[in-house]
Amino acid sequence: STAEAVNQVAGRGVGMDVVNTESKQLGGLLNIDTETGKGTTFTISMPLTLAITRALMISVGEETYAVPLMGVQGVERISGEELRDMQARDKPVYHWLGEDYDLMHLGSAMGISRPHSPGDEERIPLLLVRSGEHRAAIYVEGLQGSREVVVKPVGPQISTLRGITGATIMGDGQVVLILDLGVLIRLIATTEGEELIEIPEREAAPEKPQVMVVDDSITVRKVTTRLLERHGYEVLTAKDGVDALAQLQEHRPDIMLLDVEMPRMDGFELATNVRNDARLKDIPIIMITSRTAAKHQQRAMSIGVNVYLGKPYNEGDLLGNIESLLSQPAAI
Repeated sequence: STAEAVNQVAGRGVGMDVVNTESKQLGGLLNIDTETGKGTTFTISMPLTLAITRALMISVGEETYAVPLMGVQGVERISGEELRDMQARDKPVYHWLGEDYDLMHLGSAMGISRPHSPGDEERIPLLLVRSGEHRAAIYVEGLQGSREVVVKPVGPQISTLRGITGATIMGDGQVVLILDLGVLIRLIATTEGEELIEIPEREAAPEKPQVMVVDDSITVRKVTTRLLERHGYEVLTAKDGVDALAQLQEHRPDIMLLDVEMPRMDGFELATNVRNDARLKDIPIIMITSRTAAKHQQRAMSIGVNVYLGKPYNEGDLLGNIESLLSQPAAI
């Protein structure tokens, strides 16, 4: 503090935190360089306009993203052989202008792709990024040049994700997310024990039980999907029995929820097909239908349906039946 007399709140950095927060909200950057005994230099970089910014278009896996050029210190290209040499080190770093930049793959950092193995002569683009005391050399699959983009706000579902500052619409109608690399490298650098080059192999998280919901009503499918996903299940949906059988060629869900009255193939026919298939016959089936007459229940049970529920059903009953069936040991 430069104040002649200090009080209990002086020197807490509250003022600088406000400047930093406001700068970032406007799409700017704040850098602080301090030399002991000499002083401190504060550098605030702000965009000329909030609506249009110059961005570098990059390829990450099969996706395209935009990166504001203001946040990139430089761009280099290295050979595949140089990249592998750096990857082989205990702490992969890239030396640039006398400073070390931690090497990382953007797709791995975002959790959307794994780094590919480049050829010896392939030229790999590196983005040199600095955010405060953190520096990173970020390699991507390709560069598509720079252009001026109109920054659009993203919806509430995406705006909560750190590292995404907005989106832009390309000439062909494609929506491209705009990334804040500074935020991404700070997130990774502050994660203890996590390598910067790529996400390390971790113990496999327990797989979510997969439920197939078969109903010709899109409203029922959506409501049931939201209910199941809130309780930790992965959901597949099908609009009728024919659609379900097509999906069952590639997927084997842990449990199925079937309606009865559906076009092309109803629930009874689908359940019969499942019970006659050696690969699928042990999948538990819960039939949910407005047909609650005893004859319909008897027909379902004769086919091999495990539970028969009438519409409207109680959510607690459905979840309890699913949990009970999934906890039973599989038939041998």
